Amino acid sequence: MSGPTQRDLTPQQYTFDQMNLQVGMRLQVITHRALRPAQNFSSVIGWVKDEYLIIKIPFEQGAPIALYEGDKLTLRVFSGVNVCSFDTIVERIFGRPLLYAHVAFPKQIQGTSLRMAMRVKVDIPAQVKTASGHEQVGFLVNLSVSGALMHTKRPIPEAPEPVVVQFTLLTEPDKRQVIVTVKASIKNVSAAEAAADGRPRYAYGMQFIDVDPGHYMMLQNLTYQAMIADRQKIV
Repeated sequence: MSGPTQRDLTPQQYTFDQMNLQVGMRLQVITHRALRPAQNFSSVIGWVKDEYLIIKIPFEQGAPIALYEGDKLTLRVFSGVNVCSFDTIVERIFGRPLLYAHVAFPKQIQGTSLRMAMRVKVDIPAQVKTASGHEQVGFLVNLSVSGALMHTKRPIPEAPEPVVVQFTLLTEPDKRQVIVTVKASIKNVSAAEAAADGRPRYAYGMQFIDVDPGHYMMLQNLTYQAMIADRQKIV
């Protein structure tokens, strides 16, 4: 689970085709009307190349956000291996019942490579169960699509067989709780910083095995969110 290099995180110029935009693809819409930019999520309906993009008007608390012709937007999209962003202008609003907008076709696109094993700092309660039935609880302190680092107060018995890790993730944008259960092999064990009560803690580096496709997408989205919203969480 190696972390990103500086080159991975350096924005580069991309063409529209390199962005690999797809109809229905989820994107982040950032408005700049207020003093502080506001972030919402939407999706792509379509485009006429070199003329305009068509996007759904984002919803917030069950209602469409206020958009006006001439508004400046920043759009960010995750292509699977890259995070791309560009500035645009709202050209035309189509209100109810359609609720979509034409925005100016991107002229300059910046992209950042997103390594699939990039880790994100987290603090998620988790449970580990060994093949012999031993159960141990702890916290995931970083997480990626390929594995995790888990801290426990007590050691996990050594065994050649994979363990089963269970933890909960929140889906976007509805914050629904989803229980993730995945097999993992323990790749390394080390001492972590002592707990508040003075007891030693153990750090287990785990590599996931055969992640469910739906859970994989959730883990991928977790990394994406950190990439576009809070890079301080990238390990």
